[in-house]
Amino acid sequence: MSRAEVVAETARPVSPLWTFGLLRNELTTTFRRWRTLALLAVLAGVPVLVGIAVKIETGDGSSAGGGGGGGGPAFISQITNNGLFLVFTALAATLPFFLPMAIGVVAGDAIAGEANAGTLRYLLVSPAGRSRLLLTKYATVVLFCLAATLVVAVSALTVGALLFPLGDLTTISGTHISFAEGLGRALLIALVVAASLIGVAALGLFVSTLTNSGIAAMATTVGLLITVQILDQIPQLHALQPYFFSHYWLSFADLMREPVYWDDLAKNLGLQALYAAVFGSAAWARFTTKDITA
Repeated sequence: MSRAEVVAETARPVSPLWTFGLLRNELTTTFRRWRTLALLAVLAGVPVLVGIAVKIETGDGSSAGGGGGGGGPAFISQITNNGLFLVFTALAATLPFFLPMAIGVVAGDAIAGEANAGTLRYLLVSPAGRSRLLLTKYATVVLFCLAATLVVAVSALTVGALLFPLGDLTTISGTHISFAEGLGRALLIALVVAASLIGVAALGLFVSTLTNSGIAAMATTVGLLITVQILDQIPQLHALQPYFFSHYWLSFADLMREPVYWDDLAKNLGLQALYAAVFGSAAWARFTTKDITA
C-alpha cells in the first residue's frame, strides 16, 4: 500500500454517509455508461422477441413449441394460455448466457476499467481505502444483477400482458393458483435468478483485479462463463458438475411446483454464496496487495 493510501486511511474515520455517497456515485457511473444501457436494452429485447415469436407461431391455433415437448424452455407451451409464463420463459432463456454475460462485462470492468482509465489511483487516495472501494464495487455489481434480472422480468410481463391473456395459473404440479400468487412467485423467481449471479459477480471482480485492461478482464470473464457451461454439458464430468456455479441455475423452476421443491434451490444459493466467498476473498487478497500504477 502506498504512503498516500496509508495517510488517507488512518487520518480520519470514514463515516457511513460517505460510504453511501461512494456507492451512489458508483451506481450512477455504472448505469450512465452507454455500454451498460446497451446491455440492459438487449436484455429487455429478449422477451419481446420470444413473445412475438410465440405469437406468430401460435397464430394458427397451434401450441407453442410445436406441441412436441422439445421446443424451448419448459414454460413456453403455457405462454398462449397466460402471458405471465413469458416471465418464466424469458428468465430461463436469458439465464444461461445473456444475463451472466452482462454481469461478466460489468464485473470484469469494475477494477480493470478504472486502472485502464487512470482513475484508480485517485479513488484510492480518497478516504475509502482499498477494502471499502472493493466492497463498494462488488455491491454495485450485485445491484446490477438485480436490475438486469428485473429488466427482463418487467419487459416479459409487459409483453405478455399485451400479447396474451392474463389470469390464474396452473403450476408444474398441475395445481391452480391465483394471478396475484403467480405474480408473487414471479417476483420471487426474479430474486432467485439475481441471487444466482452473485458467484459470477465475484468471479468477474477477481479477474478484474488481475489486469489493468478492462477489455481483457471482460473477455476473460465471459470466456470462463462459456467454458464452465460447456463443461457442465459433458456427461463424463458428472461428478464435478454439481460444483459448477451454473449447474443449478434453472432450479428456479421448482418455485412453480406445489409444494415448492427446495432442495436444488438451497444447493444453488449455497453454491453461489460459496463462490462469492472464495472469489471475493481472492479479489480482496489480490487488490489489497496489488501495486497500483494506473
